[in-house]
Amino acid sequence: MNDLRNGSFSAPSALHTSTRRRTLIAGCSAHAVHDGLTDLIYVLLPLWQLQFGLSYAQIGLLRGAYSGTMAVFQLVASRIAKRWGRERLLIGGTALAGGAYLLVGQATGLSLLLIALMLGGLGASPQHPLASSIISDSHENGGKVKEALAQYNFAGDIGKMLIPGLVGLLLTVMTWQASASLMGLLGLLAAGVLWWLLPTPLPAAHTPLKAGTAVTGKGSKNGLHALLATGTLDSAVRMGFLTFLPFLLTSKGAGTAGIGLALSLLFVGGAFGKLLCGYLGARIGMMKTVWLTESVTALSIVLVVYLPLTAMMTMLPLLGLALNGTSSVLYGVVPELAAPGRREHAFALFYTGTIGGGALAPVVFGQLGDATSIPFALLILAATLLLTLPLSWQVQRGLTPA
Repeated sequence: MNDLRNGSFSAPSALHTSTRRRTLIAGCSAHAVHDGLTDLIYVLLPLWQLQFGLSYAQIGLLRGAYSGTMAVFQLVASRIAKRWGRERLLIGGTALAGGAYLLVGQATGLSLLLIALMLGGLGASPQHPLASSIISDSHENGGKVKEALAQYNFAGDIGKMLIPGLVGLLLTVMTWQASASLMGLLGLLAAGVLWWLLPTPLPAAHTPLKAGTAVTGKGSKNGLHALLATGTLDSAVRMGFLTFLPFLLTSKGAGTAGIGLALSLLFVGGAFGKLLCGYLGARIGMMKTVWLTESVTALSIVLVVYLPLTAMMTMLPLLGLALNGTSSVLYGVVPELAAPGRREHAFALFYTGTIGGGALAPVVFGQLGDATSIPFALLILAATLLLTLPLSWQVQRGLTPA
């Protein structure tokens, strides 16, 4: 207790190894399920377009409804968690996301579908800031925060790979309504697993934040703002590309199963990209890694627009590696730039900006696609990535000691 009064705590007394392990498993499980359910929308969008006669702008609105609601309520979730508890809110949000997909399975029109997706985004909103802060706090004194966050990020991409790929296969034998309902049940099951893994709040979950000693960030406001802008643009391009990739694939002759396979290939590359780029960032630095990944991403997007279907499919793992690798590097910098005692808020702010950018991009580029074409909109997305290069230099300045 003396350690806690002094604003610090030792790993053996506050959090033993098994607790950290259970916490990491719970956070990774939540990330996998939530990211999988979020990106499942990409598989369903072409089916919704056919059934409900949607324009590209309406497609972007549906995608933006989920991620936009998630972005808006992330900061709110970080505040509510102080009263209700992070673990309890994380479990409840996962259950709500599962229930939302059950409602998606019952949708008979655009309005009900929109409401269901907004509920799904509301349920998903606690996951990123709360799960990442829980993991960060539990691994703080073991000196393994970045490693734990890398595993957490990797798990999210595993979910992006498995759940859309699974539904892509299910759609060959059942309707999209039945597939969505099954994924809703998966969300409810995940909430039960989290309740088992995190039955009570972690010991001293908020004490380090109040004392201001568990957070060792430099508190660079300019660096954090530049990081937020970089992450927002990167996320906007990623979400915009993922939203309209199925339609590009369709124009090249891919069917439903082919779209599911393409997304799986993309997410396989993305999962390994998060691990690889995390290590690469530690080796050569954040700025050089971002310049490399964003350049590869922009070039790869241009190539997949013009390549035939078979060659395009072979490009997707490399594109996924670069497309998702940047976010892992940026995410690992958040604790270093967070002001003392503000880590949870910094995570929420970062995710609000990045997911907000991801929510806006499909709407904006959907309108551009309606006015011109989807290939042209994707080329503009690739050009947008060039704006991240000077911003990452500003982030690096915030990381460099004065």
